[in-house]
Amino acid sequence: MPSRIRRDFTGCSQPGVQVWDMVSSRSFSGVFRRPRPIKPAPGQESVWDYPRPPKVEPRSERVVVRLGAQVIVDTTNAVRVLETSHPPVYYVPLDAFPDGVLVPVGGTTFCEFKGEASYFTITAGGTVVERGGWTYPQPARGFEALSSRVALYPEHMDSCEVDGEQVTFQEGGFYGGWITRQIVGPFKGGPGTAGW
Repeated sequence: MPSRIRRDFTGCSQPGVQVWDMVSSRSFSGVFRRPRPIKPAPGQESVWDYPRPPKVEPRSERVVVRLGAQVIVDTTNAVRVLETSHPPVYYVPLDAFPDGVLVPVGGTTFCEFKGEASYFTITAGGTVVERGGWTYPQPARGFEALSSRVALYPEHMDSCEVDGEQVTFQEGGFYGGWITRQIVGPFKGGPGTAGW
């Protein structure tokens, strides 16, 4: 008989939301089922309605990023990547950054959809964030809109805003999603979500 295990999703945009997964009582390792998506209210989006493979969507909202008490990005020319279970990742144009803010660093990672990513150290106002942003210099087919754009990890910036709303970062320190009131989960990234 299955037993219930309560898992908290502290990254949810709606406080107090709890999601229950069914796990076989014969095995503590069990296999987690897909979490129960939060039903979006009018004007909201569920990350569980996003596609896989992901898609790129142009946006016209004002995106403002601050680091070291300085504005390092202020643009209405962002795109966001939407992927099942993930909050959107915003990519802003390379030329939106003041000179000297983006410092290329060695090392790459590979995304099965977008291709090979390279990284930047972000520096402003005496603050230095190692590998705080990434880009796809030669993105895979279907992701050409990411060329000449940079995504930033919001948890490492002083603030990231979308149309004046301070975003919450995606848990886990790997994916870099931006959570606003418009987005509902639960979200991949936190403990126990690797299999989503």
